[in-house]
Amino acid sequence: MKNLKLYIVIMAILPWFSLPFLDKRTIRKFLPGTVFMGIYLMFEGRLAEKRKWWWFPFKIKPNVLAELPLIWGPFFIGSFWILKYTYKKFNLYLLVNILIDSLFTYYVLDFFKKFGYVTLVRLTKFQLSIVFLFKTFVLYGFQVFYDKVIRGVSN
Repeated sequence: MKNLKLYIVIMAILPWFSLPFLDKRTIRKFLPGTVFMGIYLMFEGRLAEKRKWWWFPFKIKPNVLAELPLIWGPFFIGSFWILKYTYKKFNLYLLVNILIDSLFTYYVLDFFKKFGYVTLVRLTKFQLSIVFLFKTFVLYGFQVFYDKVIRGVSN
């Protein structure tokens, strides 16, 4: 697709326009967890590249993960919003993440594949759902750890 670069830039930047609608307290509270997950996802991306879990025919630059626009765009900003409304309500957090991850896995991924951005190689959609579910627990677990151990906040 000839406008793929433009769409990827829009996908990466558009979520950032919602940031001013988050209060500073929310950003301060959840920034460590969202940054941790962004870094975690970069390592996961390298692992996925080596194991050929998925493939991005689109390259930003050589040796730069093509999923960076997804990681630091919708995933990063989306994590703030999800944590803001679901933190300390684990069942709701889990449900929201399963719904969003399923929407991505079973619909958005097909759209991305159609436009030549990404395709699954050695993972099925169900296996990708399991990977997303694992990340759901990692983000929530990190945030709980950060609140209790680093910030010293109890319940």
